[in-house]
Amino acid sequence: MIGSSPTNTLEHAIVSGVSHEGLTIKLKDGRSARLAIIDDRDNIIEVGEAVAKEAWNVTLAVYKNFLIGQGHLRVFSSPPGLPIPHAKIAK
Repeated sequence: MIGSSPTNTLEHAIVSGVSHEGLTIKLKDGRSARLAIIDDRDNIIEVGEAVAKEAWNVTLAVYKNFLIGQGHLRVFSSPPGLPIPHAKIAK
């Protein structure tokens, strides 16, 4: 493996990824789990497969930028400050 980023550091969950499948989240006891976006007041903003897909897609974009020598660029899932229409999220 290139580099030495530690994995398996969560106490209760395992996050795994396969290049053609995206992210999978499981609890260490084997039960399924899902990702959520939680604000600074502990409100759940979004949850589920769409969150995992977005996290995966942004991660891939960052990595691709790194590979082509543009690793200093920040990748956003939408322009900063502009919400994505709900219909677009569901797809």
